[in-house]
Amino acid sequence: MNRALEWQSDAGRLRLLDQRLLPGRTVWLDCHDAPETAAAIRDMVVRGAPAIGITAAWGAVLSARRHFADGGDWRSRVEADLEHLAAARPTAVNLARALDRMRAALDRADAGPETVEAEAARIEAEDIAANRRIGALGAELLPQRARVLTHCNTGFLATGGHGTAAGILRSAFEAGKLHAVFATETRPWLQGLRLTTWELARDGIPVTVIVDSAAAALMRAGEGDAVVVGADRITTRGDVANKIGTYALALAARAHDIPFIVAAPSTTLDPDLAEGDRIPIEDRDPHEIWRVLGRDQAPEGVETHNPAFDITPAELVTAIVTEAGVSRPGEGV
Repeated sequence: MNRALEWQSDAGRLRLLDQRLLPGRTVWLDCHDAPETAAAIRDMVVRGAPAIGITAAWGAVLSARRHFADGGDWRSRVEADLEHLAAARPTAVNLARALDRMRAALDRADAGPETVEAEAARIEAEDIAANRRIGALGAELLPQRARVLTHCNTGFLATGGHGTAAGILRSAFEAGKLHAVFATETRPWLQGLRLTTWELARDGIPVTVIVDSAAAALMRAGEGDAVVVGADRITTRGDVANKIGTYALALAARAHDIPFIVAAPSTTLDPDLAEGDRIPIEDRDPHEIWRVLGRDQAPEGVETHNPAFDITPAELVTAIVTEAGVSRPGEGV
């Protein structure tokens, strides 16, 4: 099943494919309430901005079901759960926008568990449709026999299905335009090495993994025709927050005159934010960097800085692809 999550209404649970264990093991984790869902988001069981937003929406459904059954002021208790979900990962704006939609559903006169469940289902279905459209539009930007470099994971594991940047790769492959994919390993969680290669190989898409620091040399050798990445938040001027290392790829692409394409659903656009420097950047546990050596923490006397994202300014972006169309630098998004 090419899905990262599955809502099971009759069982009253949300099933999440535990992405921390891929590709070695395929394990599903069951969430029965909002705190479990928030923990799964925070702990990277599920990741990728669109998938996080969808997961949070279903977490709101679990909250509504539980507190409605308890009676009394159930909506205020749901709101407390929504705040908990919102704090799980602050950079991806999809999370906040999905929860805003769930609040709006709760505010309807006939609000109940069925109302919020229907809204969560719409959020998920809209994301899948958006991904398909992004894939089709983005594939048109690539040349024949394209060799594309991508970063992190932006496929069905990171979305409702099909993918954003990886959706462009899938659509280009289906159209016979894709010759090769180079996937960065994406330190420190290795989403590219573990997840992107696993996804693409399952679909028969030719993929080669490279270490993060090899990307610029690959471009200099003339091996890439485009860089295609996803996004966790995009400002109104077109600044892009994405997985740490994206900014370096954009600089290298500009130096080698290679198109740098960003793919994301419109839910990733932040209409209230113009400047990328104002996007909150999540700092994660330092042990994530050191675990490759089997250590829980840095050696004595060594400091560790572990930001999850960086900001790529709009002037380095060739095109932003959403389901609404393709925008260019200076046009706004």
